[in-house]
Amino acid sequence: MHVAHLSLADFRSYARAEVPLDPGVTVFVGPNGQGKTNLVEAIGYLATLGSHRVATDAPLIRVGADRAVLRAQVVQDDRRQLVELEINPGRANRARINRSSQAKPRDVLGIVRSVLFAPEDLALVKGDPGERRRFLDELITARAPRLAGVRSDYERVLKQRNTLLKTAALARRHGGRGADLSTLDVWDQHLARVGSELLAQRLDLVAALQPLTDKAYEQLAPGGGPVGLEYRGSIGAERGGAGDPSAAGSITGSITGSVTGRERPAGPGSREELYGRLLEALAEARRQEIERGVTLVGPHRDDLVLKLGAMPAKGYASHGESWSYALALRLASYELLRADGGEPVLVLDDVFAELDARRRERLAELVAPGEQVLVTAAVDDDVPGVLAGTRFSVENGTVVRQ
Repeated sequence: MHVAHLSLADFRSYARAEVPLDPGVTVFVGPNGQGKTNLVEAIGYLATLGSHRVATDAPLIRVGADRAVLRAQVVQDDRRQLVELEINPGRANRARINRSSQAKPRDVLGIVRSVLFAPEDLALVKGDPGERRRFLDELITARAPRLAGVRSDYERVLKQRNTLLKTAALARRHGGRGADLSTLDVWDQHLARVGSELLAQRLDLVAALQPLTDKAYEQLAPGGGPVGLEYRGSIGAERGGAGDPSAAGSITGSITGSVTGRERPAGPGSREELYGRLLEALAEARRQEIERGVTLVGPHRDDLVLKLGAMPAKGYASHGESWSYALALRLASYELLRADGGEPVLVLDDVFAELDARRRERLAELVAPGEQVLVTAAVDDDVPGVLAGTRFSVENGTVVRQ
Protein backbone atom coordinates (compact mmCIF):
# COMPACT_ATOMS: atom_id res chain seq x y z
CA MET A 1 0.00 0.00 0.00
CA HIS A 2 1.02 3.64 -0.30
CA VAL A 3 -0.30 7.08 0.58
CA ALA A 4 -1.04 8.98 -2.65
CA HIS A 5 -1.96 12.32 -1.08
CA LEU A 6 -1.67 13.88 2.39
CA SER A 7 -3.73 16.88 3.48
CA LEU A 8 -3.27 18.76 6.75
CA ALA A 9 -5.32 21.52 8.32
CA ASP A 10 -4.15 23.21 11.53
CA PHE A 11 -1.87 20.30 12.35
CA ARG A 12 1.30 21.28 14.21
CA SER A 13 2.97 24.11 12.28
CA TYR A 14 0.74 23.80 9.20
CA ALA A 15 -2.32 25.95 8.68
CA ARG A 16 -2.75 24.09 5.40
CA ALA A 17 -0.62 21.58 3.51
CA GLU A 18 -1.31 19.52 0.39
CA VAL A 19 1.36 16.94 -0.37
CA PRO A 20 1.05 14.56 -3.36
CA LEU A 21 3.10 11.42 -2.79
CA ASP A 22 4.42 8.73 -5.13
CA PRO A 23 5.33 5.10 -4.53
CA GLY A 24 9.03 4.50 -3.99
CA VAL A 25 11.34 6.83 -2.09
CA THR A 26 10.37 10.38 -1.10
CA VAL A 27 12.79 12.61 0.83
CA PHE A 28 11.77 15.75 2.74
CA VAL A 29 14.82 18.00 3.12
CA GLY A 30 15.11 21.19 5.12
CA PRO A 31 16.61 22.81 8.22
CA ASN A 32 15.60 21.55 11.63
CA GLY A 33 12.39 22.97 13.07
CA GLN A 34 10.72 23.62 9.71
CA GLY A 35 8.03 20.92 9.81
CA LYS A 36 9.51 17.83 8.17
CA THR A 37 8.71 15.54 11.07
CA ASN A 38 5.20 16.99 11.32
CA LEU A 39 4.41 15.53 7.89
CA VAL A 40 5.43 11.97 8.72
CA GLU A 41 3.98 12.27 12.22
CA ALA A 42 0.59 12.84 10.58
CA ILE A 43 0.90 9.58 8.65
CA GLY A 44 1.90 7.79 11.84
CA TYR A 45 -1.13 9.24 13.62
CA LEU A 46 -3.46 7.98 10.88
CA ALA A 47 -1.90 4.53 11.30
CA THR A 48 -1.94 4.29 15.11
CA LEU A 49 -4.26 7.06 16.42
CA GLY A 50 -1.29 8.37 18.37
CA SER A 51 1.92 10.33 18.01
CA HIS A 52 5.43 8.94 18.40
CA ARG A 53 6.50 12.28 19.92
CA VAL A 54 3.84 13.24 22.48
CA ALA A 55 1.42 11.36 24.71
CA THR A 56 -1.61 13.65 24.27
CA ASP A 57 -3.33 15.30 21.32
CA ALA A 58 -3.18 18.93 22.49
CA PRO A 59 0.33 19.67 21.12
CA LEU A 60 -0.78 18.47 17.68
CA ILE A 61 -3.13 21.43 17.21
CA ARG A 62 -1.71 24.55 15.59
CA VAL A 63 -1.49 27.49 17.99
CA GLY A 64 -4.71 29.50 17.78
CA ALA A 65 -6.78 26.65 16.31
CA ASP A 66 -9.23 24.46 18.21
CA ARG A 67 -8.91 21.31 16.09
CA ALA A 68 -6.80 19.68 13.41
CA VAL A 69 -7.81 17.63 10.39
CA LEU A 70 -5.71 14.93 8.70
CA ARG A 71 -6.67 13.37 5.37
CA ALA A 72 -4.92 10.69 3.35
CA GLN A 73 -5.71 9.09 0.02
CA VAL A 74 -4.58 5.48 0.40
CA VAL A 75 -3.97 3.05 -2.45
CA GLN A 76 -4.03 -0.70 -1.82
CA ASP A 77 -3.67 -2.71 -5.04
CA ASP A 78 -6.37 -1.15 -7.27
CA ARG A 79 -8.48 0.13 -4.39
CA ARG A 80 -8.48 3.74 -3.21
CA GLN A 81 -9.74 4.92 0.16
CA LEU A 82 -9.96 8.39 1.66
CA VAL A 83 -9.43 8.39 5.41
CA GLU A 84 -9.96 11.50 7.54
CA LEU A 85 -9.42 12.22 11.23
CA GLU A 86 -10.52 15.30 13.11
CA ILE A 87 -8.51 15.78 16.31
CA ASN A 88 -10.42 17.56 19.07
CA PRO A 89 -8.44 17.87 22.33
CA GLY A 90 -10.70 17.51 25.34
CA ARG A 91 -13.50 16.14 23.17
CA ALA A 92 -14.08 13.02 21.12
CA ASN A 93 -12.11 12.77 17.92
CA ARG A 94 -14.05 12.13 14.73
CA ALA A 95 -13.36 10.01 11.68
CA ARG A 96 -14.63 9.59 8.14
CA ILE A 97 -13.86 6.91 5.58
CA ASN A 98 -14.70 7.72 1.96
CA ARG A 99 -16.68 10.75 3.16
CA SER A 100 -18.96 8.65 5.37
CA SER A 101 -19.68 10.22 8.76
CA GLN A 102 -20.61 6.86 10.31
CA ALA A 103 -17.03 5.86 11.04
CA LYS A 104 -15.39 5.86 14.46
CA PRO A 105 -11.70 6.70 14.96
CA ARG A 106 -10.95 3.06 15.69
CA ASP A 107 -12.45 2.10 12.30
CA VAL A 108 -9.57 3.74 10.42
CA LEU A 109 -6.99 1.42 11.97
CA GLY A 110 -5.54 -0.86 9.34
CA ILE A 111 -6.25 1.44 6.37
CA VAL A 112 -2.91 3.21 6.75
CA ARG A 113 -0.15 0.90 7.95
CA SER A 114 3.26 2.31 8.69
CA VAL A 115 6.53 1.47 10.40
CA LEU A 116 8.30 4.54 11.68
CA PHE A 117 12.00 4.85 12.54
CA ALA A 118 12.78 7.94 14.65
CA PRO A 119 15.36 9.18 17.17
CA GLU A 120 12.77 8.48 19.87
CA ASP A 121 13.20 4.76 19.12
CA LEU A 122 16.33 4.70 21.26
CA ALA A 123 13.93 4.59 24.22
CA LEU A 124 12.92 1.08 23.14
CA VAL A 125 16.34 -0.08 24.33
CA LYS A 126 17.29 2.48 26.97
CA GLY A 127 13.87 3.56 28.25
CA ASP A 128 11.33 2.31 30.75
CA PRO A 129 9.21 -0.85 30.29
CA GLY A 130 6.26 1.29 29.20
CA GLU A 131 8.08 2.12 25.97
CA ARG A 132 8.45 -1.55 25.10
CA ARG A 133 4.87 -2.40 26.11
CA ARG A 134 3.65 0.36 23.83
CA PHE A 135 5.80 -0.98 20.99
CA LEU A 136 4.29 -4.45 21.36
CA ASP A 137 0.71 -3.24 21.68
CA GLU A 138 0.88 -0.89 18.70
CA LEU A 139 2.29 -3.68 16.56
CA ILE A 140 -0.40 -6.07 17.77
CA THR A 141 -3.05 -3.55 16.72
CA ALA A 142 -1.37 -2.92 13.37
CA ARG A 143 -1.55 -6.65 12.64
CA ALA A 144 -5.13 -7.07 13.87
CA PRO A 145 -7.03 -3.75 14.29
CA ARG A 146 -9.84 -5.46 16.21
CA LEU A 147 -7.43 -5.86 19.12
CA ALA A 148 -7.57 -2.11 19.71
CA GLY A 149 -10.80 -2.94 21.51
CA VAL A 150 -8.99 -5.42 23.76
CA ARG A 151 -6.41 -2.79 24.70
CA SER A 152 -9.17 -0.25 25.39
CA ASP A 153 -11.16 -2.74 27.49
CA TYR A 154 -8.09 -3.62 29.54
CA GLU A 155 -7.33 0.04 30.26
CA ARG A 156 -10.96 0.65 31.26
CA VAL A 157 -11.11 -2.35 33.61
CA LEU A 158 -7.71 -1.47 35.10
CA LYS A 159 -8.87 2.09 35.78
CA GLN A 160 -12.06 0.90 37.52
CA ARG A 161 -10.19 -1.64 39.61
CA ASN A 162 -7.55 0.90 40.62
CA THR A 163 -10.27 3.34 41.68
CA LEU A 164 -11.76 0.69 43.98
CA LEU A 165 -8.36 -0.21 45.44
CA LYS A 166 -7.42 3.44 45.97
CA THR A 167 -10.67 4.08 47.83
CA ALA A 168 -9.99 1.10 50.08
CA ALA A 169 -6.40 2.19 50.75
CA LEU A 170 -7.44 5.73 51.67
CA ALA A 171 -10.11 4.44 54.04
CA ARG A 172 -7.57 2.19 55.80
CA ARG A 173 -5.03 5.00 56.17
CA HIS A 174 -7.60 7.28 57.76
CA GLY A 175 -8.86 4.70 60.22
CA GLY A 176 -12.17 4.18 58.53
CA ARG A 177 -14.14 0.98 58.29
CA GLY A 178 -12.82 0.37 54.80
CA ALA A 179 -14.44 0.51 51.41
CA ASP A 180 -16.87 -2.10 50.14
CA LEU A 181 -14.68 -4.59 48.27
CA SER A 182 -17.48 -7.02 47.45
CA THR A 183 -17.12 -6.28 43.72
CA LEU A 184 -13.35 -6.82 43.64
CA ASP A 185 -13.74 -10.49 42.67
CA VAL A 186 -15.80 -9.42 39.67
CA TRP A 187 -13.16 -6.90 38.60
CA ASP A 188 -10.49 -9.60 39.06
CA GLN A 189 -12.34 -11.81 36.60
CA HIS A 190 -12.75 -8.98 34.09
CA LEU A 191 -9.07 -8.03 34.36
CA ALA A 192 -7.92 -11.64 34.03
CA ARG A 193 -10.17 -12.30 31.04
CA VAL A 194 -9.12 -9.26 29.02
CA GLY A 195 -5.56 -9.39 30.32
CA SER A 196 -5.10 -13.01 29.27
CA GLU A 197 -6.10 -12.11 25.71
CA LEU A 198 -3.64 -9.21 25.60
CA LEU A 199 -0.92 -11.33 27.20
CA ALA A 200 -1.45 -14.19 24.74
CA GLN A 201 -1.17 -11.78 21.82
CA ARG A 202 2.05 -10.33 23.20
CA LEU A 203 3.58 -13.76 23.67
CA ASP A 204 2.69 -14.75 20.12
CA LEU A 205 4.17 -11.51 18.84
CA VAL A 206 7.44 -11.92 20.75
CA ALA A 207 7.83 -15.44 19.37
CA ALA A 208 7.30 -14.14 15.82
CA LEU A 209 9.62 -11.14 16.29
CA GLN A 210 12.55 -13.05 17.79
CA PRO A 211 14.05 -14.59 14.62
CA LEU A 212 13.27 -11.51 12.51
CA THR A 213 14.96 -9.16 14.98
CA ASP A 214 18.04 -11.36 15.21
CA LYS A 215 18.27 -11.46 11.40
CA ALA A 216 17.84 -7.69 11.08
CA TYR A 217 20.50 -7.00 13.73
CA GLU A 218 22.96 -9.24 11.89
CA GLN A 219 22.25 -7.32 8.68
CA LEU A 220 22.88 -3.97 10.38
CA ALA A 221 25.83 -5.02 12.55
CA PRO A 222 27.34 -8.26 11.23
CA GLY A 223 28.81 -10.39 13.99
CA GLY A 224 27.45 -8.18 16.73
CA GLY A 225 24.69 -10.46 17.98
CA PRO A 226 22.92 -12.62 18.69
CA VAL A 227 19.96 -10.73 20.08
CA GLY A 228 17.18 -12.23 22.15
CA LEU A 229 13.70 -11.13 23.19
CA GLU A 230 12.38 -12.34 26.55
CA TYR A 231 8.92 -11.47 27.81
CA ARG A 232 9.13 -10.86 31.54
CA GLY A 233 5.72 -11.14 33.18
CA SER A 234 4.24 -10.20 36.53
CA ILE A 235 2.56 -13.60 36.89
CA GLY A 236 4.34 -16.77 37.89
CA ALA A 237 7.06 -14.90 39.79
CA GLU A 238 9.91 -17.22 40.69
CA ARG A 239 11.12 -15.06 43.55
CA GLY A 240 10.07 -11.94 45.43
CA GLY A 241 6.57 -10.54 45.76
CA ALA A 242 3.88 -11.29 43.20
CA GLY A 243 3.56 -7.63 42.39
CA ASP A 244 7.26 -6.88 41.99
CA PRO A 245 8.10 -6.67 38.27
CA SER A 246 11.81 -6.83 38.98
CA ALA A 247 11.32 -10.19 40.62
CA ALA A 248 8.89 -11.55 38.05
CA GLY A 249 9.88 -14.76 36.33
CA SER A 250 10.15 -15.14 32.60
CA ILE A 251 7.07 -16.72 31.05
CA THR A 252 8.61 -17.26 27.64
CA GLY A 253 8.43 -20.97 28.34
CA SER A 254 4.65 -20.69 28.03
CA ILE A 255 4.82 -19.61 24.38
CA THR A 256 3.07 -22.32 22.42
CA GLY A 257 0.85 -22.55 19.40
CA SER A 258 0.60 -20.05 16.59
CA VAL A 259 2.80 -17.00 16.14
CA THR A 260 0.54 -15.43 13.52
CA GLY A 261 -2.30 -14.23 15.72
CA ARG A 262 -4.58 -17.28 15.36
CA GLU A 263 -6.24 -18.84 18.40
CA ARG A 264 -4.04 -20.81 20.76
CA PRO A 265 -4.92 -24.42 21.53
CA ALA A 266 -5.94 -25.33 25.05
CA GLY A 267 -3.05 -26.33 27.27
CA PRO A 268 0.04 -24.67 28.77
CA GLY A 269 0.31 -21.09 27.55
CA SER A 270 -3.27 -21.00 26.21
CA ARG A 271 -5.63 -18.15 26.98
CA GLU A 272 -7.48 -20.28 29.55
CA GLU A 273 -4.23 -21.20 31.27
CA LEU A 274 -3.11 -17.56 31.29
CA TYR A 275 -6.53 -16.53 32.62
CA GLY A 276 -6.14 -18.93 35.53
CA ARG A 277 -2.61 -17.76 36.28
CA LEU A 278 -3.68 -14.13 36.27
CA LEU A 279 -6.53 -14.87 38.70
CA GLU A 280 -4.16 -16.72 41.02
CA ALA A 281 -1.61 -13.90 40.92
CA LEU A 282 -4.30 -11.31 41.65
CA ALA A 283 -5.47 -13.33 44.64
CA GLU A 284 -1.91 -13.64 45.98
CA ALA A 285 -1.29 -9.90 45.58
CA ARG A 286 -4.63 -8.70 46.97
CA ARG A 287 -3.44 -7.73 50.46
CA GLN A 288 -0.52 -5.80 48.99
CA GLU A 289 -2.78 -4.13 46.44
CA ILE A 290 -5.28 -3.01 49.06
CA GLU A 291 -2.47 -1.54 51.15
CA ARG A 292 -0.98 0.34 48.20
CA GLY A 293 -4.20 1.16 46.37
CA VAL A 294 -3.07 0.00 42.95
CA THR A 295 -3.16 -3.10 40.74
CA LEU A 296 0.23 -4.82 40.94
CA VAL A 297 -0.37 -7.74 38.57
CA GLY A 298 -1.17 -7.81 34.88
CA PRO A 299 0.15 -6.94 31.42
CA HIS A 300 0.54 -3.28 32.46
CA ARG A 301 3.37 -4.40 34.78
CA ASP A 302 5.26 -6.56 32.29
CA ASP A 303 8.43 -5.90 30.30
CA LEU A 304 10.15 -7.06 27.15
CA VAL A 305 13.77 -7.77 28.05
CA LEU A 306 16.10 -7.14 25.11
CA LYS A 307 19.27 -9.20 25.26
CA LEU A 308 22.50 -8.71 23.35
CA GLY A 309 24.46 -11.89 23.69
CA ALA A 310 24.01 -13.08 27.26
CA MET A 311 23.47 -9.60 28.73
CA PRO A 312 20.49 -7.23 28.74
CA ALA A 313 20.94 -4.50 26.15
CA LYS A 314 19.73 -1.84 28.58
CA GLY A 315 22.72 -0.69 30.56
CA TYR A 316 25.24 -2.83 28.66
CA ALA A 317 24.87 -2.00 24.96
CA SER A 318 26.87 0.90 23.52
CA HIS A 319 25.13 3.81 21.85
CA GLY A 320 25.75 2.32 18.40
CA GLU A 321 24.57 -1.13 19.50
CA SER A 322 21.43 0.38 21.03
CA TRP A 323 20.68 2.18 17.78
CA SER A 324 21.18 -1.02 15.79
CA TYR A 325 18.89 -2.88 18.19
CA ALA A 326 16.11 -0.28 17.92
CA LEU A 327 16.39 -0.31 14.13
CA ALA A 328 16.33 -4.12 14.11
CA LEU A 329 13.06 -4.10 16.07
CA ARG A 330 11.50 -1.77 13.50
CA LEU A 331 12.81 -3.77 10.55
CA ALA A 332 11.42 -6.93 12.14
CA SER A 333 8.06 -5.18 12.55
CA TYR A 334 8.11 -4.23 8.90
CA GLU A 335 8.82 -7.80 7.80
CA LEU A 336 6.07 -9.12 10.05
CA LEU A 337 3.47 -6.70 8.70
CA ARG A 338 4.55 -7.38 5.15
CA ALA A 339 4.18 -11.14 5.71
CA ASP A 340 0.64 -10.54 6.99
CA GLY A 341 -0.24 -8.95 3.62
CA GLY A 342 -0.13 -5.33 2.50
CA GLU A 343 3.26 -3.69 2.65
CA PRO A 344 3.37 -0.83 5.18
CA VAL A 345 4.75 2.64 4.54
CA LEU A 346 8.32 2.91 5.82
CA VAL A 347 9.15 6.20 7.53
CA LEU A 348 12.71 7.21 8.44
CA ASP A 349 12.52 10.40 10.45
CA ASP A 350 15.94 12.05 10.79
CA VAL A 351 17.52 8.64 11.36
CA PHE A 352 20.56 8.82 9.08
CA ALA A 353 22.08 11.75 10.96
CA GLU A 354 22.31 9.48 14.00
CA LEU A 355 24.16 6.65 12.24
CA ASP A 356 27.75 6.12 11.17
CA ALA A 357 28.49 5.68 7.45
CA ARG A 358 28.46 1.88 7.56
CA ARG A 359 25.08 1.62 9.29
CA ARG A 360 23.63 4.30 6.99
CA GLU A 361 24.47 2.29 3.91
CA ARG A 362 23.27 -1.00 5.37
CA LEU A 363 19.95 0.48 6.49
CA ALA A 364 19.42 2.25 3.16
CA GLU A 365 20.02 -0.96 1.22
CA LEU A 366 17.53 -2.83 3.40
CA VAL A 367 14.69 -0.31 3.07
CA ALA A 368 15.18 0.88 -0.51
CA PRO A 369 12.99 -1.84 -2.09
CA GLY A 370 9.96 -0.80 -0.01
CA GLU A 371 6.74 0.09 -1.84
CA GLN A 372 6.79 3.54 -0.21
CA VAL A 373 9.66 4.95 1.83
CA LEU A 374 9.44 8.43 3.36
CA VAL A 375 12.67 10.01 4.63
CA THR A 376 13.32 13.28 6.46
CA ALA A 377 16.78 14.85 6.60
CA ALA A 378 18.31 18.22 7.40
CA VAL A 379 20.69 18.03 4.43
CA ASP A 380 20.79 15.94 1.27
CA ASP A 381 24.22 14.55 2.16
CA ASP A 382 22.72 12.65 5.09
CA VAL A 383 20.68 10.47 2.71
CA PRO A 384 22.54 7.58 1.02
CA GLY A 385 22.53 7.61 -2.76
CA VAL A 386 20.60 4.33 -2.99
CA LEU A 387 17.57 6.24 -1.73
CA ALA A 388 17.30 8.41 -4.81
CA GLY A 389 13.74 9.46 -5.53
CA THR A 390 11.32 12.35 -5.21
CA ARG A 391 12.59 15.35 -3.21
CA PHE A 392 10.58 17.97 -1.33
CA SER A 393 12.04 21.11 0.21
CA VAL A 394 10.47 22.00 3.57
CA GLU A 395 11.02 25.48 4.95
CA ASN A 396 8.96 28.16 6.69
CA GLY A 397 5.83 26.04 6.66
CA THR A 398 5.89 25.34 2.93
CA VAL A 399 6.42 22.03 1.17
CA VAL A 400 7.75 22.39 -2.38
CA ARG A 401 8.58 19.59 -4.79
CA GLN A 402 12.10 20.01 -6.19
